[in-house]
Amino acid sequence: MASFFCFILFVTSFYANTNPIEASWPTVKCSHDTPEPDIHFPFRLKGQLPQHCGFELFCKENTTMIHFPSYGDLVVKSISYDTKKLQLLDPKNCVHEVFLNLNLSTSLFRYYYVVKNYTYLNCSARLPPSFKKVPCLSGSTHFVYTVKPSLAVPLSCSVVKTIAIPFAYSPYISDNTFGLGLTWELPGCEDSEGKGGLSKTTFLNYIPYRPGKFSLFLLIINSLEVFIPYLFLIVILYNKAQ
Repeated sequence: MASFFCFILFVTSFYANTNPIEASWPTVKCSHDTPEPDIHFPFRLKGQLPQHCGFELFCKENTTMIHFPSYGDLVVKSISYDTKKLQLLDPKNCVHEVFLNLNLSTSLFRYYYVVKNYTYLNCSARLPPSFKKVPCLSGSTHFVYTVKPSLAVPLSCSVVKTIAIPFAYSPYISDNTFGLGLTWELPGCEDSEGKGGLSKTTFLNYIPYRPGKFSLFLLIINSLEVFIPYLFLIVILYNKAQ
C-alpha cells in the first residue's frame, strides 16, 4: 500500500512540475536548409496555437520574419532564449530608419542594449565634416544626421525627432544588424522566475482545453498538486500505523 502511495506521489509531482507548454507549443523552423532560428515559446508561427500569449513570427521565402506595425517587417537573425535576446536584420539595410520609426512603447519589446537620447536632423545643406550623415536616410538635396539633443540646431536644419536609441550613426558601425537587438517581457505568460515558461496556473489560463484523455489527465494532475502535501501526510500516518 505504501509503495502504491509513493508511486502516485511520484507521478503527480512529475507532471505537476513539467511545463506542458512544450508539448502544446512544439519547436518549429522556417527552413531546415538554412541556419534559421528555432521557434518555440514565447514565439510562435502565424496560425500556431495558442494565439493569446507570446509573439507571432512568420516565414517569408524560408526566412524568419517579425512584423512591427510602426515600421514593417524585420528579419529574425537569431533568438537567444537564455538571455532573452531577439537579434534582427533590416531588409532595407538601414538600421537608423528602424530606430527612427520603430515604436516599442506599444509592444512588450525593448532594446536589449542601453539607449541614449539622440536627435535626428534633416538639413538642406551639408554640415561640417565632423558630422556624419546617415547615408540611407539622406539624398542629393537633403542630409540626415544624428546629434546630441543639446546641440544648437543649425539654420539649415530642422528637427525630425529626438528618440532613445542604442547609438548615433557612425560609418564604423553602419552594419544593418548592429543595435537591432531586442529583449522582451511577458507579464502573465512567463513564470515568476522569468525563465521563459508558463507557470502551471498561467498554463491552465492560457492554453485552450483540447478534448482528449491526455489533456484531461494533465488537468486532473495539475489540480491534484494542491493535495500533494496531504498525500505525504497520509503516507506518513499509514507507515506509523503499520
